[in-house]
Amino acid sequence: MKLIDDSTLVLGIETSCDETAVALVMGGSDVVSSVVSSQVDIHAEFGGVVPEIASRAHLEVLNPLIARAIVEAGVNEERIDAVAATVGPGLVGALLVGVSAAKSLALAWDVPFVGVNHLEAHLYAASLEDPSLEFPLVVLLVSGGHTMLVEMRGHGDYRLLGQTIDDAAGEAFDKVARFLDLGYPGGPAIDQAAMDGDPEAVRFPRAMMGEGLDFSFSGLKTAVVNHVRANPDTSSIDVAASFQAAVVEVLVTKARRAAEQAGATGIVLGGGVAANSLLREEILGACEADGIQGFLPSRANCTDNAAMIAATGWYRLRSDGPTPLDAGAVPNLKLAFRD
Repeated sequence: MKLIDDSTLVLGIETSCDETAVALVMGGSDVVSSVVSSQVDIHAEFGGVVPEIASRAHLEVLNPLIARAIVEAGVNEERIDAVAATVGPGLVGALLVGVSAAKSLALAWDVPFVGVNHLEAHLYAASLEDPSLEFPLVVLLVSGGHTMLVEMRGHGDYRLLGQTIDDAAGEAFDKVARFLDLGYPGGPAIDQAAMDGDPEAVRFPRAMMGEGLDFSFSGLKTAVVNHVRANPDTSSIDVAASFQAAVVEVLVTKARRAAEQAGATGIVLGGGVAANSLLREEILGACEADGIQGFLPSRANCTDNAAMIAATGWYRLRSDGPTPLDAGAVPNLKLAFRD
């Protein structure tokens, strides 16, 4: 295997859910090309992702996307040094499309295959835009399936500080948006509606605010439903703004607490909910007040993308070497933590 250095070019493939993405990243941080095909319109009529439809959509667009990413990078296939793909967590059918394609390319091009944990990739999303991040960092990873606080002590060295005990924040956004009939996907719909609403209109509960670093959002979701049913004349945009304010206050409060306890140099946002306007604003304000750095990935790098997969693949290839070709997709893959 060739030496892994700043010139190593990794092709990344991401198909864990409803975004088909391909990217080429050099040296773990230099994004040479990045293309994404969204399935939002396909799933909108169902109000959520349909696994079988997602898998078929990945099959249809993945090969053209790979070709497009290579053309946009302006390189030949022979220049690619490794192929990385998300192996989990995610929808098993969707994952298998990307994993199978990545293995095939690795065999055809005689280069290493690297299986990437989607959650670990979100930890690296911010470093794509600021490779100078200094450890230790606290990462607030907030998505439709996960809400957790992770201390990132070094590359591959993570400690779990807190996580949701029920609904993920993104799941709560989706459910509340569906209940309020604001549209799909729920996160951007709530964000947009809240811009015109009054965040003080309803004082929704802030669960577990003073209790450690774990989160709970199912009670907040229920509180929204109960309030709207008891007060049917309440404006949807006010409910959206008040709900968003409650979620963000809890997330920011606990992220600050985690950073203080870990002695972190900064707080990094990751995951789809990291694109939320209020969360981004409040995290930056909190970090400034606490005298630490706040790192926000661009909105494109918050949502599922292949640049973060390729970047993580570069680090994993350097530290662990290639992934065996008999490794499969792991839909319930966890992030490996150290004590």
